[in-house]
Amino acid sequence: MTHPIDLYYWPTPNGWKIPIILEELGLEYNVIPVNIGKGDQFTDWFLKVSPNGKMPAIVDHDGPDGEPISIFESGAILQYLARKTGKLYGNSERERIEIDQWLFWQVGGVGPMAGQAHHFLKFAPMMNPPQVLPYAQDRYRTETSRLYKVLDTQLEGKDYVCGDYSIADIALWGWVSLWAVQQHDIETTPNVAAWLERMGAREAVIAGRAVSAENREEVSKESVQSSAMFKKPE
Repeated sequence: MTHPIDLYYWPTPNGWKIPIILEELGLEYNVIPVNIGKGDQFTDWFLKVSPNGKMPAIVDHDGPDGEPISIFESGAILQYLARKTGKLYGNSERERIEIDQWLFWQVGGVGPMAGQAHHFLKFAPMMNPPQVLPYAQDRYRTETSRLYKVLDTQLEGKDYVCGDYSIADIALWGWVSLWAVQQHDIETTPNVAAWLERMGAREAVIAGRAVSAENREEVSKESVQSSAMFKKPE
């Protein structure tokens, strides 16, 4: 008897990755909300699952050798679920190496740079007092657009990042789908624009993006200034 996977989740670009892959793989899961605006990520119950205090995280009750396992870090979760099912991770070692390269490129590059672009372009100006830092804004806007041009080159002649659809696409989609927030000119990367359309039409992407979508509130000065995301943990 298999058990649903526990998904510790909030609807963010990193969070979206996991319900999308779960939907793609047809795996059952229970959503356990981690309200990062209210500080759930700093609670003892969540830190037992994710020691770094970041979501998403999962608990697979049917883990290796039939024993439960908890996993944090979105890239590690994607790799684990792909290995567990033998899907979305290529058909040879050479293909898996290529997928890993682009997966880690997202985890170490696109995610952090786009996240900083979000912070300095959208959130920091709403803080009290407002933090409008032109150097930081230009630095992360420019670097994020540079990365998207790298992706555009990789997508030339391909439907998906590594040819066939894989966890690399799932990892990248959430952040890249918010290109407008990062003030990227999407017309300069037509292959990325076409890829976003293909990704957005996938049933699992639509279903995964919809999970807890009602909790993704509109950003306002009040929500930014009260959010636990921007306060120093005690």
